[in-house]
Amino acid sequence: MNKKLKQDSFMKGAFIATFGIVLCKILGIIYAIPFYSIVGEQGGALYGYAYNIYAIFLGISNAGIPLAMSKIISEYHTLGYEKAKERASSLGNKILTTVGIISFLILFFFANYFAYLIIGKTTGGNSVEDVAFVIRIISFSILIVPLMSTYRGYFQGHKFILPTTVSQLLEQTVRVSIIIFGSFVASRIFHLSLRQTVGIALFAATVGAVVSFLYLYIKKIRHKENFESSVEAEEPKISDRTIVKTLMMYAIPFIMIDLFRSLYTSVDTFMLVRVLVGKFSYSKDVAESVISVFTTWGTKINMVIIALAPGIMTSLIPSITSSLTKKDYEDVRFKINQMLQVLAYLAIPMGVGLSFLAGPVWKVFYGNSVLGPHVYSYFAYVAVFTIFFTTSVTTVQLLKDYKIVFIALISGLMTKVILNVPLIYLFNKLSLAEYYGSTTATILGYLVCTFLCLIYMNRKYAVNYQKTINRTIKILIATIIMRLSLDLISLVLPFTVKGRFLNLGIVALYSTLGVIIYIFITYKMKLVQKIFGKKIIDKIKSLFKKIKRA
Repeated sequence: MNKKLKQDSFMKGAFIATFGIVLCKILGIIYAIPFYSIVGEQGGALYGYAYNIYAIFLGISNAGIPLAMSKIISEYHTLGYEKAKERASSLGNKILTTVGIISFLILFFFANYFAYLIIGKTTGGNSVEDVAFVIRIISFSILIVPLMSTYRGYFQGHKFILPTTVSQLLEQTVRVSIIIFGSFVASRIFHLSLRQTVGIALFAATVGAVVSFLYLYIKKIRHKENFESSVEAEEPKISDRTIVKTLMMYAIPFIMIDLFRSLYTSVDTFMLVRVLVGKFSYSKDVAESVISVFTTWGTKINMVIIALAPGIMTSLIPSITSSLTKKDYEDVRFKINQMLQVLAYLAIPMGVGLSFLAGPVWKVFYGNSVLGPHVYSYFAYVAVFTIFFTTSVTTVQLLKDYKIVFIALISGLMTKVILNVPLIYLFNKLSLAEYYGSTTATILGYLVCTFLCLIYMNRKYAVNYQKTINRTIKILIATIIMRLSLDLISLVLPFTVKGRFLNLGIVALYSTLGVIIYIFITYKMKLVQKIFGKKIIDKIKSLFKKIKRA
């Protein structure tokens, strides 16, 4: 007999999803250590070229259906519309299978065109043929990833967060294993070319997605009875056309969120190397080293912070949708503020901490680099603004004001596009690194989009941010104290050392000290209790007592 699946509350689901996604991202960072040593900065740039083009098409081929699926499943399940719910799931699968095939064909057959758009006629480093080859390899995963994502949306819509978290861990474990061992065998044993080695690493995404999909498919079949609604309702006749229209209406804003996030990186992918080489006399190799931080190596480290957003969203989407369906607007307002406070409490100190530890962290994962830590010390802050951008836009989408979603997204991206080159020149005039201008443009673009969304929620749904603002100010104060404390400690304890394992010790030591200082200060400020709630704090205390007794 199968054990019954358990539904998760908003905060519990958020913790499960966030823990799982953060663990996945940690795995994604850990593999970068051996992968970087195998393929180097040029291989990292090649990997990033393919992955960023793939990310754009994945956003299109996913068509926002997985998150829209979570939303519509939650809505129909809350109302007790079981037949419509199952038809929505079936229709979503068919739509994504079709769009995935079309996206694959475009990527595969037009790979040379996309490769030329990325690197143009520049000489040295990776060639157009190299970039086209890896784009074709990564394109295969689009045939399975969208379908796998709809299954995750189905589970999330029923508030079953644990199975989706397990599926993500399975996918990442398989993917990372293939990247590490596959690229090692290809390069060090069979002595294959750099592009073939990177190609094997990129194909790991396809294999990981297949394993994850099979796990969810089997889980759904075995626990079919757990997806039935306990609500008894007379189900109205809902046509397939109405369901598809509703799915598309829910999906399009989600498409735009993913697409626009990819476009921020794509602005740098298409522009930064050309500007640095053509206008500021950077060599091609140095410019590619910079862009590899933006598109691959720095982004992988940032994912530990960025993972907070999808973790919260996984639980927030069905939870807010359920509250909206019941017209419980007070609960909606409470969850929006709770979400912002939790993200601020976790993300701000993590961003400051990673910036402080940029040198040791970079050495741990990638070894010695002249540019890497310097570029990343500022780029780390992009992660903090990314999660507020993602969660604020997604929340407005849940509230079904799609016009504001588009206005906010377009305004943010245009801010990035318009300011990107001027800020690069400005930083040059200020005798600062030119690429900091591009990072600043990204941060400003995310800020514009986030503020527009927050202003809308305040005016339309009377979301009062006063408590959130007050608590965020206290979070900033606690973070500043933490940072100053670490600066003082670094005067006594060694901070700059040689050797990967010694730097790992430095990262572990300063991270532990930073966490202790930050939690102590915020606990004394009563921030921990107010943001996470007394019940969760009591459970954590109880867990520590059990560990102590054991």
